[in-house]
Amino acid sequence: MKAADVRAMTPDQLQDELEKLKKEQFNLRFQKATGQLEKTARVKQVRRNIARIKTIAAEKAAGKKA
Repeated sequence: MKAADVRAMTPDQLQDELEKLKKEQFNLRFQKATGQLEKTARVKQVRRNIARIKTIAAEKAAGKKA
């Protein structure tokens, strides 16, 4: 997911995407713990996407307040 794609989303869409990624992160952690995780790089990608969404959501929130 690119930052430009995230910036184009509405706050509701950002929240939905964040929830989806957090569920995926949980599932990936569970797979790792049980030894079923095949794509280990996906853990890092999901973590970075979560951070990217949170950062852009905070920027948008700060922009509305200012």
